[in-house]
Amino acid sequence: MVRLFYILAAAAVALLTSCSGEPTMQTYFVDKSEQPGFSAIDLSPSLINTNKLNLKPEEKAAMASIKSVNILVYKADSANPKSYEQEAATVLKIIKTDHYDELMKFNFNGAGANLSTKGEGEHIDEFVVYAHKPDAGLALFRVTGNDMTPNNVMTIASVLQKASVNSDQFKPLQKMFLK
Repeated sequence: MVRLFYILAAAAVALLTSCSGEPTMQTYFVDKSEQPGFSAIDLSPSLINTNKLNLKPEEKAAMASIKSVNILVYKADSANPKSYEQEAATVLKIIKTDHYDELMKFNFNGAGANLSTKGEGEHIDEFVVYAHKPDAGLALFRVTGNDMTPNNVMTIASVLQKASVNSDQFKPLQKMFLK
């Protein structure tokens, strides 16, 4: 009976400490996907057409490690520049507090992008590309997978550039930016 008590107490402590109340990238995507100014797309890896590409074995393995691709875009509102600043600050805070490691950072003509990974060493569970430009908005590309490696992340990024994706999935984003 005492042993059961200790097991239940340990489980309760683990549950309470794991729920820190801090937002995660997942909760940010879910919370923002239906809000005005945001547009979200969830892509199945099967929509990434690599059939016409002559992929090397390591490229095939990298692509097979993908579970999902999620895209969230926020269009900046020139009438309310503070809203962009708040969203950008929230995303940066999530990247910092949700244990992401920055792999690369780019800045060019007022625009920027960060590639960050989450996982343990050679076992990456997700990577996020955060692109931002104050007068345009921000975009988050979140790729989850099974034990991706840093090399897989770079390989996936390169294959995605070469692959054809069903462009119908991006119609909501096109409409949002054309308004």
